[in-house]
Amino acid sequence: MQAEPSRTLGPELSLPLDQPFTRSTALAAGLRDKQLGALVAAGCLRRPVPGVYVASQLPDSIDLRASALALVVPAGSFVCDRTAAWLHGAPMALAPNEHLTVPPVSCFRPADAGRLRNGLSTSGERTVAPGDLMELNGVLVTSPLRTALDLGRLQRTRDLALAGMDAMLRLRRFSHDELLEAVPRFRGQRGVCQLRFLAPLADGRAESFGEAALRLRWVDAGLPPPQLQIPIVENGRVIFWLDMGLEEWLFAAEFDGAAWHSSPEQVAADNARRGWLDEQRRWMIEVFRNENVWGQHQDADVRLAAAYCRARATFASRTFIV
Repeated sequence: MQAEPSRTLGPELSLPLDQPFTRSTALAAGLRDKQLGALVAAGCLRRPVPGVYVASQLPDSIDLRASALALVVPAGSFVCDRTAAWLHGAPMALAPNEHLTVPPVSCFRPADAGRLRNGLSTSGERTVAPGDLMELNGVLVTSPLRTALDLGRLQRTRDLALAGMDAMLRLRRFSHDELLEAVPRFRGQRGVCQLRFLAPLADGRAESFGEAALRLRWVDAGLPPPQLQIPIVENGRVIFWLDMGLEEWLFAAEFDGAAWHSSPEQVAADNARRGWLDEQRRWMIEVFRNENVWGQHQDADVRLAAAYCRARATFASRTFIV
């Protein structure tokens, strides 16, 4: 019979393997900060939130995330913004590669309750209605709808804001109509102009941060509203999905993020798929990578406008049947 695995990190350390623990707990068990850092670097531990550690073999879950936050969120405060999105199970609200770092917890108090002051959180005071807060596994957190509204109006870039709302809609805890109906309540508040612009564009079908950003470049290019996740059907079943496009013009745009579109095998599969769509279905597909969508050399809006013009100009010849 196989022996039961140890419930602690090592024979000389009384640190749990089945639940998160704080830096203070680790220090009390005899570790030093340098040793904690070495265990993280070696992949034995990971830090889900600042000041909290968890054994790397413990699977991620909403329960685990709530347990980690419960160790550091002060009484009388609530989790909000991207931390709330993470807790609800919407990691797409995080910026690219942000999951590789340990950003501060967004932890606020109701208005007039006083600002939190610690090194673990971005904090302040925020006016909330009774229905804006809920308890999730012992942690007070903004509801999915309120989280989406705050992400839409308070994130520092439009890309983060739209991706956050997309991610929350993807959870299917509220509808797009409910999101739009709630926008007027923030009249006169910080970020409401951004929220008014982005809320109509939010769409839970988007599958990545890059897709959300590319959709914004599409809007900036002045193109007609795109369809998202366009199905390509062959013999009665869906064989491909296109990120966004205009089916009436057989024109699509796709975002190739490094995580899923960079290995030789992935590139070969992408090329084969797009070659088939071109030859067999006459689709014109414009492909974008990180450098096209972000940074000083961003050219997605210009390329989208030009590609749309080409798609319309060549539509008749592409669909002509001899």
